[in-house]
Amino acid sequence: MRLTLTLSAALLAAQTALATPFSDSVLQHTEELRHHAMVSHQSWQILESLTTEVGPRLPGTDGDKRAVAWAKQTLNELGFDRVYAEPVTVPHWHRGHAKASITAPFPQPLVISALGNSIGTPTAGVEADVVAFADLQQLIDAPRADVEGKIVFIDNKMERYRDGRGYGPVVKARGKGAVEAARKGAVAMMLRSVGTDSHRFAHTGMMRYADGVTQIPAAALSNPDADQLARMLKRSQPVRVNLQLGSEDRGPQTSYNVIAEITGSHYPDEIVLIGAHLDSWDEGTGALDDGAGVAIVTAAAKHILERGKRPQRTIRVVLFAAEEVGLVGAKAYKAAHQQELDKFYIAAEADFGAGPIYRLDSRVNDSALPMMDQVATLLAPLGVARGGNTSWGGPDVSILPEAGVPVAGLALDGTDYFDFHHTADDTLDKVDPEALRQSTAVYTLYAWLMANAQQPLRPIPPVE
Repeated sequence: MRLTLTLSAALLAAQTALATPFSDSVLQHTEELRHHAMVSHQSWQILESLTTEVGPRLPGTDGDKRAVAWAKQTLNELGFDRVYAEPVTVPHWHRGHAKASITAPFPQPLVISALGNSIGTPTAGVEADVVAFADLQQLIDAPRADVEGKIVFIDNKMERYRDGRGYGPVVKARGKGAVEAARKGAVAMMLRSVGTDSHRFAHTGMMRYADGVTQIPAAALSNPDADQLARMLKRSQPVRVNLQLGSEDRGPQTSYNVIAEITGSHYPDEIVLIGAHLDSWDEGTGALDDGAGVAIVTAAAKHILERGKRPQRTIRVVLFAAEEVGLVGAKAYKAAHQQELDKFYIAAEADFGAGPIYRLDSRVNDSALPMMDQVATLLAPLGVARGGNTSWGGPDVSILPEAGVPVAGLALDGTDYFDFHHTADDTLDKVDPEALRQSTAVYTLYAWLMANAQQPLRPIPPVE
């Protein structure tokens, strides 16, 4: 990783800025923390432990329960001032088996994955002709006669971007495709995996049903199998598919948001929140999504704790429950902490792989922008540039700006993130240890600076 600015130069730039919100001692400790974080193996050790000793962590499952126990034990062993867990009611969806095959005109198997929350099929499966649509909107606009009694196939390819902006346009079909297909009388829905890879495994992810609309089974095809199906559909014969899913809803369970704190020395009731989500999908070990985030924020706070210089504000690490099934833990956390949200100084979440981090975005008031620029200057030796002021902060913390909470976005490089996202291939070997170390160092410095800044960040720009 090529760094074009030394930290000494960054310190000088921050110190010479007018009305700097950081004291000389805070800036000096920033340099010490940076050196410490860039030689530490703490985040890798945490990630290795989580993925090896717990593995998959689907909400409501035994893996989820093991993850909560692991988190409480790990955070206590790391020496935080306070470790506690807050209960969250979560759904327990069971995947079961998933099998599909083309039965005519050219019989062959398909690689699929049930979408989260999908119902199962009868034992013999659902079998019907396939009708294809380029995207969700084309399905919505189609006449009912084209869809009724058929299996809908939504064939929308995701585009690759560093910031993951190709995800939004295609993930809508995963969430709503089954409902829109059912409205027109379809018997099942399949879609091209929401992913950027060409490997023969499928990407799972959450889908939803709507009240008053018949529930139909829903699955994702691997991208090569989606290609194969698309080629067959271009020929003159009808294409028929048999789909078998063993999925079922096993009812609500109790999980937990697991929280650890370093108590602030001057303003202990003011909170700098750094978060990640503890749960994962069940087919891989959740190394990138979001074990890396858990490791980054936990190790960042531990770096500050073990250097022995206490922050002025409380640094709170929140490992959210059940993000994958609809921000369930985040919503419960917001409700439980409604009375103290006005004390949250700023929040950020690591949930986009292991990095490296390349940009600092924010959502703060205009008068605080020079300070955030100075923070970016201090992060520049680690390869971080200043971004804009319209950050959402990350999935779980995205519900906090509407309550007036400032947020920051530490943008993780997601160029290949959607090659592995929600697949069986989301495993530890896909994590670059150096990228993880850089991301952890950035979070370490960011959390330290935010916990010691003197600039008010509220009111924030409105959420559109």
